[in-house]
Amino acid sequence: MEWPDIVNERSRLMTERQNPASRELDRLSTLDALDLIQREDVCVHRALHAARDSIARAIDVVAERLARGGRLFYVGAGTSGRLATLDAAECPPTFQSAPEQVQAILAGGPEALTRSVEGAEDDAGAAAAELAERKLDARDVVFGIAAGGTTPFVHGALDFARERGAATIFLACVDAEHAPDRADVSIRVLVGPEVLTGSTRLKAGTATKLVLNCVSTLVMTKLGKVYENLMVDVNTRANQKLVDRGARIVAEVTGLTYEQAKQLLFVADGEAKTAIAMHRSKCDAPTARERLAEARGRLRDL
Repeated sequence: MEWPDIVNERSRLMTERQNPASRELDRLSTLDALDLIQREDVCVHRALHAARDSIARAIDVVAERLARGGRLFYVGAGTSGRLATLDAAECPPTFQSAPEQVQAILAGGPEALTRSVEGAEDDAGAAAAELAERKLDARDVVFGIAAGGTTPFVHGALDFARERGAATIFLACVDAEHAPDRADVSIRVLVGPEVLTGSTRLKAGTATKLVLNCVSTLVMTKLGKVYENLMVDVNTRANQKLVDRGARIVAEVTGLTYEQAKQLLFVADGEAKTAIAMHRSKCDAPTARERLAEARGRLRDL
């Protein structure tokens, strides 16, 4: 085994500290250990509430950039990168967003989704090279995620983004004093030490997933891909479940019967938003699409 030339001592980081509540974890009964983990998970929601102002600022930054044709790049390693990849992958089927609009860059590449590529996170230049290949520019946003706040792969991406004039967002589960950053928006979700010391796939991972849920959902809502609380841009052509969901959405908004809504959805080529616009404007599908484009995709503006 070869040791790295430089090893930075990390005991100052909250994510690396030992949790006093779980010191006897290996001696607890299964039920008591489960109760302990669930009690600790409550801390996640308190920490998210405390960070809500910075999360809201991040949402506004991303929505503004995407509305101008920019792209969102999540960048992370390990659990952070895998959760980012999941969120990016789920945007097109949920919101019919273009696949390139929300992208994830994971340390170690696609292989790291299913097996650990640990050394990849120490390569500060790798993410920058990937962003350069994807032609990052000033319209875009780079959203770096590092639970412990120090991942070189992530900070290298943020440094490159600043050079290109792109907006920068940073998410970590440690305080800025111990792991500073220079992002435009810094989100710190302080969930405290993990039940299993240093295992940030636990509370920090849960917090990361919840932040990304909020970001992608509310950004797409601001972009007009949600009407009321309905995913009117859902890809109904993907499977039978989504055909049914699309028909129910159209029926809910228009007041049509389920069968009438399903037929209208068929005429609209599976596009729930187009079907609703057709009914509302009493027009055919091409005209409905034109009117939606004029309204920037917002049904409320028709």
